[in-house]
Amino acid sequence: MTSTTWKAKSRLLRWGLIALFWLLLWQIGAWRLNQPLLLPSPLQVGRRLGELCLTHPFWQSIAFSLRRIVAGFLMGFFGAALLAVAGFFLPPLASLLAPPLTIIKSTPVASFIVLALLWLPSPWLSAFIAFLMVLPLCYENLLEGLKSADPLLLEMGKVYAFTPFQVFRYIYLPALVPYALAAVRTGLGFAWKAGIAGEVLAIPMGAMGTQLHTAKVTLETTDLFAWTAAIILLSLILEKGAVALVKCLSRRYTPPKKENTPC
Repeated sequence: MTSTTWKAKSRLLRWGLIALFWLLLWQIGAWRLNQPLLLPSPLQVGRRLGELCLTHPFWQSIAFSLRRIVAGFLMGFFGAALLAVAGFFLPPLASLLAPPLTIIKSTPVASFIVLALLWLPSPWLSAFIAFLMVLPLCYENLLEGLKSADPLLLEMGKVYAFTPFQVFRYIYLPALVPYALAAVRTGLGFAWKAGIAGEVLAIPMGAMGTQLHTAKVTLETTDLFAWTAAIILLSLILEKGAVALVKCLSRRYTPPKKENTPC
């Protein structure tokens, strides 16, 4: 067994034991309270989640929310990338963008949701909220990544008469990779949580946030926990998948490491 495989298995075992500890603590709390209306057990929630997985509306709700929130994230990420490149090469533009992006970052999500309800149809509110949450965060990360490019490498590029494309590909892009990973990891989580929160308030038909709202109104606590568990699992899957994709796409631009993420 290679050291890489052993480390991966050890890490998986460690996280499995941690998850088991908290599930046992949750189960003990449910037993002591003995009021499923307030705190259902993890077994009840798991059983209900399994039942929901067998229904067509469950997957329709996932598709509804996933499509819009991921669309909002992608628009925010690539919009931030364009603004970061423009702001890096045109410092006055970066100064011009700083106030509105700071306002967007500092304004509570609930305020944007309430305002967006006046401007947009409820089915697309989650995409808009995800876009707004991602834009300033990714912009700052990617701008810092561009600024972190090695000046000596840039001088070398001038000496060897690199084209602008070569400078970006071989100098700026490797510097951007860790910042892009941080932006994807953090931004996707923010987009998902903010998008679901928007759905809870906007109540678009068929959304995951609407299912949460319905479970709360009807006091179906087990359903509330089951939908929450589904949202958390989807968030983790999205984050891991997006980070793995960015790593795979960037491997050709970065020096080889001892541990490589398989594509």
